[in-house]
Amino acid sequence: MRPIASDLDVTDLFAALSGLPGRVWLDSATVQTSVDEVVRRLSRYSFLSADPVKRLSVFPDQPDPWPELARWVDALPNDFDASLPPFQGGLVGVIGYEAARWLEPQELADCHAHQENDLPTPALSFGVFDWTLAIDHFENRSWLICQGFTAEDLDGGGDSSPASAAARRLRCAGERADQICDLISDVKPQADHAPHQLHRVDSSPDASGEVASNFTGEAFRASVADIVERIRGGDSFQVNLAQRLTTSSSLDPAALYLRLRSANPAPFAGFYDGGDFQVLSSSPEGFLQLRDRHVETRPIKGTVPRTGDAATDADLAATLLASEKDRAENVMIVDLMRNDLSRVCRDESVVVSRLCEIERYQFVQHLVSVVEGDLVDGVDAVEVLMACFPGGSVTGAPKIEAMKTIAELEPHPRGPYCGSMGYFSCGGDADFNILIRTITATAGRLQIPVGGGITARSHPAAEEAETWAKATGMLNALPTPPPQTRAKLTPPVNHSANPKISEAV
Repeated sequence: MRPIASDLDVTDLFAALSGLPGRVWLDSATVQTSVDEVVRRLSRYSFLSADPVKRLSVFPDQPDPWPELARWVDALPNDFDASLPPFQGGLVGVIGYEAARWLEPQELADCHAHQENDLPTPALSFGVFDWTLAIDHFENRSWLICQGFTAEDLDGGGDSSPASAAARRLRCAGERADQICDLISDVKPQADHAPHQLHRVDSSPDASGEVASNFTGEAFRASVADIVERIRGGDSFQVNLAQRLTTSSSLDPAALYLRLRSANPAPFAGFYDGGDFQVLSSSPEGFLQLRDRHVETRPIKGTVPRTGDAATDADLAATLLASEKDRAENVMIVDLMRNDLSRVCRDESVVVSRLCEIERYQFVQHLVSVVEGDLVDGVDAVEVLMACFPGGSVTGAPKIEAMKTIAELEPHPRGPYCGSMGYFSCGGDADFNILIRTITATAGRLQIPVGGGITARSHPAAEEAETWAKATGMLNALPTPPPQTRAKLTPPVNHSANPKISEAV
């Protein structure tokens, strides 16, 4: 471990690593902007790394990778310093929504068969990182943490004696630390230049190029109506439906991520370079956080804007708190997550510590609940993720039936969207988000899915309009093309007399 200067700009550190493959940035992008103490607490740490010593990348039609992932996590060094930030080297990656098919092989095996996978990405992609730049925004301190392990360590090879293994790891950690220190040596302190500021990007609806959806407006509204009828018939209580927007882009994904975090800052943001694809997320939602064998999940259901006017914002928050529909949806997902956590936690330890409370972000206010519990002896971080994946807030309830409906109605796989990005740290801790507000770059195309929860009270036109509203922040992160190539977006008009409050997805 080496302390590094606390006044180095995180975006400059990210740029300094651009020559290395496989850059990752687990980014608490709201730390400069939040007025909510809870959100500030969630935004305490950021982590940067690159050049993984080993990769695991598996597509949906390949054999189940979850056992291999568990083996890799189990093989990580157990070295952990409680005085340092929680990610101290380990695995960072993306679990795509379709990775659930391996977890429920009988129920979900054939339900994606009709979907066209025109922009394929791995359903599970992880890099093993032997070092990290760890930033504590509360304490205004930063460290370079190097573990010194190699790919051979994960495969059970290496030195025959513990002493020689420790000596080799110490030597490798020192060499890696020297390399990273050289890379960041030219990064200037913030005092020497204007620091990167998060700011509101112009939200005019035509600030993007041509954007295509995999639904026509008529088809999306018909799918919403179909789900409403299924719910009224007793198939489900709630189903999340998404349309996938796509557009071409020549902008470097890393540069686009910097624009995205400015347009839509979030506490569970992140950038993941998987080689042939990149995931750029400005997610407000945490999925699973594991600290010292205590697990927490934070489902979001219900969103209203922040206008900048305190009285107006208070009225909007009061309206959200009074919304029976949004509260019912939130409680429904809380019950689902309590059930999921009960599979891996001691029964008496599973509690709802916050129920339908307001959290305030830079541009929005969310209705958030918190469910937590203590793990049963012998259960590890991978087993927790397997028990709960994907998050109930992005499927619906009951989870399996909702996922079957999603696969039947959505024309393409979701890919990373509605999956998770996060880490497994040396020492056993883990932290994963829900990949909403997420752009996936692959094959020169950007995938920008947007969706929401459908209930028996949903209005098809309002649901369609809501998805376009949710896309605004991400679309406005795109550079405005020359006028002759710009295609003006015309989001559907919400004709509902009482449009419902928007969801978090």
